[in-house]
Amino acid sequence: METKCGVTMMNEQKNETSRLNVRSLNEECGIFGVWGRSDAAQLTYYGLHALQHRGQEGAGIVANNNGHLWQERGLGLLSDVFRDTSRIEALAGKSAIGHVRYATAGSNGLENIQPLMVNFHDMQISLAHNGNLTNALTLRENLEEEGAIFQSSSDSEILLHLIRRSKADKFIDKLKEALNIVHGGFAFLLLTPHGMFAALDPHAFRPFVIGQMPDGHYIVTSETAAIEVVGAKFVRDVQPGELIAIDDNGLTIDTYTDKTTLNIDSMEYIYFARPDSMIYGVNVHKARKRMGAALAAEQPVPEADIVVGIPNSSLSAAAGFAEASGLPNEMGLVKNQYIARTFIEPTQDKRERAVRMKLSAVRDVVVDKNVVLIDDSIVRGTTSMFIVRMLKEAGAKSVHVRIASPIFKFPSFYGIDMQTTEELMGANHSLLEMTKMIEADSLGFLSVDALVKAIDLPYDGEGTGLTTAYFDGHYPSPIYDYKASLDRFVRSGEVDFVPEPVTTYHPRQVASLRHQELLSDGTIHLDSQTIQGVEI
Repeated sequence: METKCGVTMMNEQKNETSRLNVRSLNEECGIFGVWGRSDAAQLTYYGLHALQHRGQEGAGIVANNNGHLWQERGLGLLSDVFRDTSRIEALAGKSAIGHVRYATAGSNGLENIQPLMVNFHDMQISLAHNGNLTNALTLRENLEEEGAIFQSSSDSEILLHLIRRSKADKFIDKLKEALNIVHGGFAFLLLTPHGMFAALDPHAFRPFVIGQMPDGHYIVTSETAAIEVVGAKFVRDVQPGELIAIDDNGLTIDTYTDKTTLNIDSMEYIYFARPDSMIYGVNVHKARKRMGAALAAEQPVPEADIVVGIPNSSLSAAAGFAEASGLPNEMGLVKNQYIARTFIEPTQDKRERAVRMKLSAVRDVVVDKNVVLIDDSIVRGTTSMFIVRMLKEAGAKSVHVRIASPIFKFPSFYGIDMQTTEELMGANHSLLEMTKMIEADSLGFLSVDALVKAIDLPYDGEGTGLTTAYFDGHYPSPIYDYKASLDRFVRSGEVDFVPEPVTTYHPRQVASLRHQELLSDGTIHLDSQTIQGVEI
């Protein structure tokens, strides 16, 4: 089983060999929601546009018009789905949630495009999800045995079934009960006729933030970049285990569990998030520059002439490496900005052609130069090989690859499309073998300790506050349905799992949140026109 952006893929893994993404890593999704605005759907469109990097194969928006939910969704880029302006116009109402997603083979049907929407006899519910549930297979099988009928292969749909089966009287209590049953990485946005709800998993694997428009109305979204785009002001990061309720009375921050830790996915800082986003007080661009500087200190290239970053996510790290090493930071590669993510047949010539469609070497910049090529990560290694080959064909004297993250050795289970060790070059080859495979003159990676220091999360609780399991094998939670896939690494002592938390993480363990005022019951109550209760 694989789960990609909330899509459970059972018995479909063989289909994955039929096509391959030329970019090795894919984020799961981006989500955006707003309550109380007459232009809610249009605002959601703009917010999702800022999150397009988090998912490019499907998009959808659901609006609440006087208690009636209406859905528009489709395959492709956001601009493709809503090219017909009548689709946005059909989304009348003062509240909306939206979703952009990444899809893989076998899971790219319209039925899996979110937000999902269900119509019960007494209410409608819409749901958008960023992340991956690690106990989805077990829950789905149990629900189906009890008579549940699923309309999609999405693990996100599981939460809707759990909510409906709850015996609690109030919707908020039904939702809390369901959230305590699912495990893994999740940032959920739910829209009902009466309110909008946001919930983050007990580890805060995925980024999730609250903003406020100048008129006082609230938005909840995946990254602060989307807050900036719509002209809102950042209020706070959603905390692990929190349940945010937004309605006409304002915003209430509650919790569905007090058993929490902080384990932000380090890949958000390394690759996924926009460089202009802030995650728990850390600017992504600055973190990447520090990664590049640390890489220059740990993996120098004494004979280098120039530094070249792979557009676009590696440019910040390249700037940091060049600055720290005193080398020119040159534009030796140019990206074609008009080509979206492309799936191709996994043959060498077609893969290489796809890379050349996206990237071009600037011959006059790299010819007769010893080049330091900076990338954020190596997963399968095929793209790296093609880029190294491209630079050498353009006349580079040598190409020394430096990676601004540690070696990928283990899969991700919390919301990234990387869930088998078979596809990880670093899990199956030595450093020397990898160097030869990508045809580089040398290859170096950032250490885990240097990565954590470079991110510089202002955190003083237990652990680092980050998830680095892909590099060091220390998973911050059980992985349930996926555990068998790592049994051999557990037996060899390379992988271990921390039990689910039994203590409470407190926001004051993050320096940027220490002045936040909590009420005695652990909640924060905000007036819809101000941000009182939260010190910015």
